[in-house]
Amino acid sequence: MNVTPSSRLLGDDVWHGRIFTGSWCNGASEAEVKEPASGKRLARIGMADGALVAASAKTAFEAQQEWAALPYDERAAVLRRAARLAEESVEEIVGWIVRESGSTRAKAAFETQVTVKALHEASALPSRSAGEVLPSGPGRLSLARRRPLGVVGVISPFNFPLYLAMRAVAPALSLGNAVVLKPDPRTAVCGGFVIARLFEMAGLPNGVLHVLPGDGAAGAGLTSDPHVAMIQFTGSTNAGRKVGEAAGRHLKKVSLELGGKNSLIVLDDADLDRAVANTAWGAYLHQGQICMATGRVLVQRAIYERFVEKLVAKASSLTVGDPATDDVALGPLINGTQRDHVTRVLDAAQQAGARVEAGGSFRDLFFEPTVLTGVTKENPAFSEEIFGPVAVVVPFDTDEEAIALANDTEYGLAIAIVTSNVGRALRMGERLRSGLLHINDQTVNDEVINPFGGVGASGNGTSVGGPANWEEFTQWQWLTVKGEAPLYPL
Repeated sequence: MNVTPSSRLLGDDVWHGRIFTGSWCNGASEAEVKEPASGKRLARIGMADGALVAASAKTAFEAQQEWAALPYDERAAVLRRAARLAEESVEEIVGWIVRESGSTRAKAAFETQVTVKALHEASALPSRSAGEVLPSGPGRLSLARRRPLGVVGVISPFNFPLYLAMRAVAPALSLGNAVVLKPDPRTAVCGGFVIARLFEMAGLPNGVLHVLPGDGAAGAGLTSDPHVAMIQFTGSTNAGRKVGEAAGRHLKKVSLELGGKNSLIVLDDADLDRAVANTAWGAYLHQGQICMATGRVLVQRAIYERFVEKLVAKASSLTVGDPATDDVALGPLINGTQRDHVTRVLDAAQQAGARVEAGGSFRDLFFEPTVLTGVTKENPAFSEEIFGPVAVVVPFDTDEEAIALANDTEYGLAIAIVTSNVGRALRMGERLRSGLLHINDQTVNDEVINPFGGVGASGNGTSVGGPANWEEFTQWQWLTVKGEAPLYPL
């Protein structure tokens, strides 16, 4: 291998060219992990095929029951040790996220911190109440208790590779499940092998966690395998529809966290500088490659021109470059396919009458922060998820129109409102269709302790995180107990 951030978590050669099945072994094939900013090779990884997925699912199924039967405090202790190891390895983990995903250091540091928090929060789950006593007749105890599902298959994306995997892996494990994780091969080290090493070093029993980078065939193996009880998928809506359909044929529980075309509504009483700051963060963080990214900026017409002027100045001031070597605001897009997608949407938008007020061009994978105006509801930039650093600014006249524009999408993930009148925003919020709503903030928010999920094309209405984890990664069992069996009259 050519380039590796060094430290004790990933600093040895045990994982290079391999996959994790409780121990490190060869995959069905190998692939290279490259740094988006420079094109340099970072590592070799093993790749799993359908046969390896099937073998891991069977092993996980066999290991799960013993793991679930451990005393609750022993399972919690493994999660706490993993959290401590992550805290001790922050710099190394941040370095991998920066180089492997093209993240800025600030974004990578936040992702690492929230991942540590996810581990701490998950470590508290085993000691919480796992059910309730139900009303019943004399001499009979009736209980509803939460039981682990069995094996949870997690398919995670490239954009927040570590956290979006860990937010499912950690609570699923803590509640007594085994996990087969298929990270995106483009970010398999920070989104997969970091997790494998943390739990390996924390003493997780062999076979309870498997980390298998792979292509679509590996994902298809997870969705069809009889040993896998649930699929938790985070990714694009198109891919999520295929995953949901495939898993549904086998009657698996499915959690789909998908894309979004999220609106930030700027009302005419908003502080313009704060509104612009929130817009820039929501639209340009991690080059816009976030499901919660601000895909539309709806601005009341009375302040529209001044807002656009300030946003153009802000976008033009943001630096773009290699976050591993320079202090920049934006790094590279993940690959050429994503860059070409952003370019295609921008070209189509301009052909439909939109205007590029700032940015709009790229060098290699480095795309300039872009401001797009003149976008009507018929323009492809209004409805299509761009997943790039493009702020689509649309004027509106009334609160009613803003609500209609924000709801005019197949997606339903996040909406934000910036205003000096919270009551006004709350009234609007009652009619906005989204899983997440933020008043006087932007659309990109997640804190682990909150239920996170969207509706419509943004997901299937389920949530992960906080109080939703018990619902997501366990199932109810009804249990009754009598002192002796009754004599039924038949």
